[in-house]
Parts: sequence; C-alpha cells; structure tokens
Amino acid sequence: MLAIIAAAVACGVIGIGTGYLYRKNIAEGKIGQAEVEAQRIISTAQQNAEARKKELVLEGKEEVHKLRSDADREHKERRTELQRLERRLLQKEEHLDKKSDSMEKKEDAIALREDEINNIKEKVEALHSQKLAELERISGLSYDDAKELLLSNVQTEVKHETAQLIKTIEDDAKEEAEGKAREIISMAIQRCAADHVAETTVSVVSLPNDEMKGRIIGREGRNIRAIETLTGVDLIIDDTPEAVILSCFDPIRREIARIALEKLIADGRIHPARIEEMVEKARKEVNQKIREAGEQATYETGVHGLHPELIKILGRLRYRTSYGQNVLRHSIEVSQLAGIMAAELGVDENLARRAGLIHDIGKALDHELEGTHVSIGTEVAKKYGESKMVINCIAAHHGDEEPKSVEAVLVSAADAVSAARPGARRETLENYLKRLTKLEEIAESFDGVEDCFAIQAGREIRVMVKPEKLDESDCVLLVHNIVKRIEDELEYPGQIKVVVIRETRMIDYAK
Repeated sequence: MLAIIAAAVACGVIGIGTGYLYRKNIAEGKIGQAEVEAQRIISTAQQNAEARKKELVLEGKEEVHKLRSDADREHKERRTELQRLERRLLQKEEHLDKKSDSMEKKEDAIALREDEINNIKEKVEALHSQKLAELERISGLSYDDAKELLLSNVQTEVKHETAQLIKTIEDDAKEEAEGKAREIISMAIQRCAADHVAETTVSVVSLPNDEMKGRIIGREGRNIRAIETLTGVDLIIDDTPEAVILSCFDPIRREIARIALEKLIADGRIHPARIEEMVEKARKEVNQKIREAGEQATYETGVHGLHPELIKILGRLRYRTSYGQNVLRHSIEVSQLAGIMAAELGVDENLARRAGLIHDIGKALDHELEGTHVSIGTEVAKKYGESKMVINCIAAHHGDEEPKSVEAVLVSAADAVSAARPGARRETLENYLKRLTKLEEIAESFDGVEDCFAIQAGREIRVMVKPEKLDESDCVLLVHNIVKRIEDELEYPGQIKVVVIRETRMIDYAK
C-alpha cells in the first residue's frame, strides 16, 4: 500500500515538474515574440516619425515662402501708392503756386483800378460841385430849397397817381367780386332747382255721394258742430256736388279736420263720440307727420345734431306758408343754396346749411307767441342750445342785426334768392295780370319805344326801340328812366330786369 502511495506521489511530482517545464518553455517563447514585435513597432514608429518630420519641415518652408511672397507683394503695392500720392502732392503744389502767382497779379491790377476809380471819383465830385453851384446860381434856389420843392412836386404826383390806381383797383375788384357773386348764386340756383306748390287756406274733401252731406251735418246739426268745435275748422257744405270745403287759416287744424273727416266717411259711423275719437287719431297722425317732416328735412339738407324739440318745431313749417310758398320747402332750399355757396367760397358749409334750415323756425310759433318770426326764432335757437353763429345768422337774415360772419350773409342771400324765384311766392291772378299790364304800359309810355314784352313771369321786360329815333346813348338813358319809373310806381317781389334792344337791319334784294 505504501508502495502504491509512494508511486502515486512520485508520479504526481514528475507530472508537476513536467508541466512546469512545459509552461516555462511556452512563456519564454511568447516573451521572445513580443520583444521582436515591440522592436518592429518601435522601428516602424521611428521611420514614420522621420517621414512626418520631413513633411512638416517641407510644409513650414512652403508657408514661410508664401508669407514672404505676400509681404513682398504688399510692400510693392504700398510703395506704388506712396509714389502716386507723392506725384499728386507735387501736382497740387504746382497748381497752388500758379494760383498764388495769378492772385498776386490780380491784386496788383485791382490796386491800380482802385487808384483810377478814386481819381475819377474826385473829378466827378468836383464837377458835381461846379454844376450844383451853377444850377443854384441860375435857379436862384439853394440845394435844400430845390430838394424840398422837388419832393413836394413828386409827392403831389404820387398822391394823384396812387388815388387813380386805388380807384382802378377798387373798380376792378368790385367788378370781379360782382361777377364771381353772380356766378356762385346762379350756379347754386341751377344745382338746387326746387318745385313750389302754391297752397291755399281751404281743403276739399270728396264725398262718395251727396247723401253723405246730410250725415255730416247730423240731426239738428250736431255732427257738424262737433267737428267744428273739436277742430276749430269751418265746414262749408254748399251746392258743390260730392264735396265738402274745410276753411281755416291754420293749416295744421285744417289737416287734422281733413284726415278726421275722411276717416269718418270711410268708416260710415258719424256721431259726436265717433267724431271725437277720429279727431284724436287724426291729431296723433298729424303730429307723427310733423315729426317725420322735420326729420326728413334734416336728412335732405345733411344737418345733424338738432334738438328733438327743434326738429318737431321745424316739421310744423310743413303746414305753414308765406305768400303761398311752403315755409319748410323754402327752409330746405335756403339751406341747400347757402351750403352750395359756402362750399364755393371755402367757408363753413355745415354752419351755412344748419342756419339756413332753421332761419325761419320762428314762423312755426309766431301765431302763438308775441314778436316777429326773427325774434321768436332767435329765442327758440337759444333755448335749444344753438351756437352764437347760428343765432346771428337767424337774427341777421332780415337785417335786424349786423351779420358777424360770411355764413350769415350767405343765409340772407339764399333767403332772398329762394323768395325771389319766379313762381316761388304766389299772388292773386288779378294782381299778377295788373302788374304785368302796368309794367308794359310804363315801358310803352316813353318816346321812341316800338314794342315791349313782359317775360319770365314778370321778372324781365324787353323793350324794342326805333333805331332811327334813338341812338346808343339815348338807349342808356332810356333804360335808367324805365327802371326809375318801375321802382316808383310798382310793387313787386324780388327784382325786374329791364332790357332795351336797339336793332338796325339793312335789307336789300339781289335781282
């Protein structure tokens, strides 16, 4: 057993020794290889380093060469620029030297010229003194006396010429202003051509049949009395077929009565209670129409910001007339005319339109309040917050106050234009025909008048004269005499144009 163990131990020792020797040999071989590889790597690295070193040296040399070339080129450019600047400086120095020489020569010439001028001046002064002394001796006046006399004569002449010049300028300005004014007014009239309808103090209500007259009168006249009492209108029921006439000086009351009567006729039930109901409805309807008329007037004229009560009062003018001309339509036309003229003159168009629209506002209240429509209008405008300029336009449109602005003058002119338009204000046919007849009679009463014609609704009369009796100067005198007679003997709205025509015709016949 021990022998086996010993043999095993021996075998183990032998195996360990063998393994140790084997591993040692392998390790030594790998170390040798590693050393050889290390030597090879070092050798290769040294070779690469040498090659890189050479490359870097070459690159450095190239860079140095490039920098040297750039420096040389820059040096050459700077040297060239310096040479160019040096040449320019030399040229400028030469130019300045030439100028300096030229200036010196001119200064010498000027000095000589000044000496000559001084000599001439001395000679002139001497001659002037001699001539002055000779003139004083001949005229017997001293220098101061002659100067004063001359200035006095010149002053007199200048005053005369100045006066003539001022008169000429004033005449030209007046003529130009009148022409411009006529142009502006005529243009405004052309751009605002309004139609005027003459209104009367009666209204006619049509009836479906004559039996309705009895129902309107009622038992013992109670219906007609109720209508007249509630409306303040006179009902005229006569032989006119199928018609009833309403008569009243107040157009508003007349309109209320007309509407109420038409509603009663359409309804068929006519008795005092129903009459009272219909009159109240008609009154509300007329008030609504008045408000709408005022608003429509502000819309047509482009006037904004009026007080609501002022608009309502303005609407009442729809039922007011002045010489047959509807006052509301007249106010609208005045507003438009004044606005057009203000725009042409470059003044406040809005102020002119506003003042023109309410310039006759007092006519809506003049039958209720004391005073003229101008004073009532100014008080109403103050009450409802209108500006001082608008109030002045209202107060000045009939000359009660002096106009304080151009717009006030334009409102007055527009008012006159609207009122004087042919057909704007109505007069009775009989008076109209009498005026036209009288107008022609006045013209025909002068010696040398052959014929005459009243045209343009009596706004113009054309007078034909006999050329063998009257010459041009006689015609000038004739037209003035006719105008004077018309102004003295006739009453008429606006103005009448008198045209005298003198015509000479030469007639012969070729045979």
